[in-house]
Amino acid sequence: MIRHLLLVSLFLLSCTCAAEKLRIGFGTHKPPYIFEQEKRGLEYDIVVQAAMAAGFEVEPFFAPMERLHRMQEMSQIDAIATTNTRSGVPAHYSKPYIEYHNVAVALASRKLNLRSIADLGGYSVSAFQRARTLLGTEFQAMASNNPQYREEAQQIARNRLLYSGRIDVVVGDRRIIQYFNREVSGVVDTRQPVSWFTLFPPTPYQVAFRLAEQRDRFDAGLDALRKSGEYLAIEKKYDNY
Repeated sequence: MIRHLLLVSLFLLSCTCAAEKLRIGFGTHKPPYIFEQEKRGLEYDIVVQAAMAAGFEVEPFFAPMERLHRMQEMSQIDAIATTNTRSGVPAHYSKPYIEYHNVAVALASRKLNLRSIADLGGYSVSAFQRARTLLGTEFQAMASNNPQYREEAQQIARNRLLYSGRIDVVVGDRRIIQYFNREVSGVVDTRQPVSWFTLFPPTPYQVAFRLAEQRDRFDAGLDALRKSGEYLAIEKKYDNY
């Protein structure tokens, strides 16, 4: 009897301690935030470590954002990173966990003078998927009224478009654009001077959960990550990118 009770107790303990799986969708390769093949990056590490601090075991999925939203609607994943309440997607949104610093960039040879988001309306513009909803109402209005506006599923495509002269303006996070210069330098001339236009305030990003209970646990894990100093340690690890 004692042996039986001991076995039952050990079984219950193992069930209690087993981490709950959390299927999180991340966008495709966009260093330094997401190194897809290596399953690491500034953003990836923050999200995964916060989830682990909340007792989750993360199962990551990497795909273009439009596909990730369809997967969540079909309950194929539990959450999506790199989104916010502007997306219009019904979900339970976490606290902001990171900020991107989006800019507009053009070849200096085009001699553009962009002073506002509305100024983008007169040019061909390439941005990341769902930028039209994530970057605010003014940008959404510009995108809706600009027949030359497009969004790319692959971040690296925007660098190729920019330096090949096939697009007037690229919109995206400055660090991502600068990083991808290394990867496209063999096919386009990234030594060409460019002009940077700081038209956007920092964009805070959240994780969108299907379940409120999972969101609440993630928020608690994120708070613990910040209080422990591990959040700052993750940031420091990617300082050189």
